[in-house]
Amino acid sequence: MSNMQGSRMDSLLSKQYCHEIVSALLVTFILPIFLYAGSAYAEAVDELYLKFCAECHGADRLGGQGPALLPENLHRLRPAKAHKTIAEGRPATQMPPFKERLSDSQIETLVKHIYTPLEDIPQWGMQQISASRIEHHRSGTLPDQPRFEADIENLFVVVELGDHHATLLNGDTFKPIHRFPTRFALHGGPKYAKGGRYVYFASRDGWISKFDIYNLTYTSEVRAGINTRNLAVSHDGRFVMVANYLPHSLVVLDAEDLKPLKVIPVIDDKGNSSRVSAVYTADPRSSFIAALKDITEVWEISYEIPPPKGFGRWIHDYREDSGEPGVTDPFPVRRIRVKDYLDDFFITQDYTQIAGTARDGSGQVVDLDIGRAVQALDLPGMPHLSSAITWRSGDRHVMATPNIKANKVTVIDTKSWEVIKEIPTLGPGFFMRSHEQSPYAWVDVFFGKERDAMHVIDKQSLEIVKTLRPAEGKTSAHVEFTKDGQYALVSVWDDDGALVVYDANNFNEVERLSMKKPSGKYNVHNKLTRSSGTSH
Repeated sequence: MSNMQGSRMDSLLSKQYCHEIVSALLVTFILPIFLYAGSAYAEAVDELYLKFCAECHGADRLGGQGPALLPENLHRLRPAKAHKTIAEGRPATQMPPFKERLSDSQIETLVKHIYTPLEDIPQWGMQQISASRIEHHRSGTLPDQPRFEADIENLFVVVELGDHHATLLNGDTFKPIHRFPTRFALHGGPKYAKGGRYVYFASRDGWISKFDIYNLTYTSEVRAGINTRNLAVSHDGRFVMVANYLPHSLVVLDAEDLKPLKVIPVIDDKGNSSRVSAVYTADPRSSFIAALKDITEVWEISYEIPPPKGFGRWIHDYREDSGEPGVTDPFPVRRIRVKDYLDDFFITQDYTQIAGTARDGSGQVVDLDIGRAVQALDLPGMPHLSSAITWRSGDRHVMATPNIKANKVTVIDTKSWEVIKEIPTLGPGFFMRSHEQSPYAWVDVFFGKERDAMHVIDKQSLEIVKTLRPAEGKTSAHVEFTKDGQYALVSVWDDDGALVVYDANNFNEVERLSMKKPSGKYNVHNKLTRSSGTSH
């Protein structure tokens, strides 16, 4: 071996020896220090949380008297705002300020902790749901007459996110009847039943609350999930269906007392589970329709009792004397396989088709009678289809949707599903509304720089005819019409906000009511009749 080769070999052996020494030092001394430090940090976080948070929010962060402290449930609360809330507390709640008891770094440690996802999907089944139920008033014990004088069909429930309250509003006089607290962070829009007497709310952390409008009080509450998207009420007022992100489930409740009737795990035939994007009621079909976020399926769940024969599975002969076994379990699932995931969807007024989109912009039309996707849908960006509305324009029936990522409203022919027109707007929008008696559709520009603007669109010319600014510099959002379509109510989405009432024909301001960050407002008649001008 030459001197050069020997030197090179010595160098390699020396490097290898050094690597071995470094590895030994890492394993023997340094790694344990890091592990100890990490363990100590975890213990410190756990100790902080258990001492200051667990009593109200649960040791597992799944919630208790206070809301669940999980990143999925804190979607509307940014970390900086969470830091401020821990330090200063939350007015009009049981959340006290901790700035005198915790340092700024300790508060930041807690903030990081509550925005850390759990390692496993938590379980929340029949046992937990049943144990959570609260009965404020037993069914049938409250008077059957309203405590106030008003047209029940023209009432509004206005959700005020600023301090987690709701206001019952007289739609004839625009005078508040009653203001009451709600659960933290309502989500998905309240739903009515029994002619408007009862309204059901869903909170982001899974609480379902039944409110008796006649008696201005809650009757019962139950926690149907840990992170909930929305709820739907059957057209006959017997059942409530809850769509959950956590756990991956659909939950059926008895609408009378909110007792759980069935928990449906959302799993495909390969064992993959999915979050539920949304659930809606399809009245003529006596079923619920659910969009799934992680499985390429749409589910239809029958609420007929007993269920239709063969619902959700193959059946060869429907004759009563055929010997073919029927479906015996209530709330059977019919799985409709589709071509892509559905994050959001719109249902046609006859409940035969849905138009759905995924977050990547792909869209499809699914025929519920045939049970399959029938064509692609050209809707780039992020259309907000759950806010889409429909009307007759000339000899065509059209659907119009705002777009969360694009400065436009897209108008589509619901027979051919082709785009008729894209109406330019001042920014991306969130909510769109109209009424059968109104010639106009209203849309906000919620995500744009000019978010204080509200566009009014002529439903025949498909042109913007007016742009209103209810409050300069403050976000305008979510229009809803009175029962007769004569007035349009707009939210000024701000803690120092307002509900602004406009004459829907000449666009003059009629009334302005101060409110704490009003978001959605929901008219009893428009919701119960499934008006084509509002979301279902």
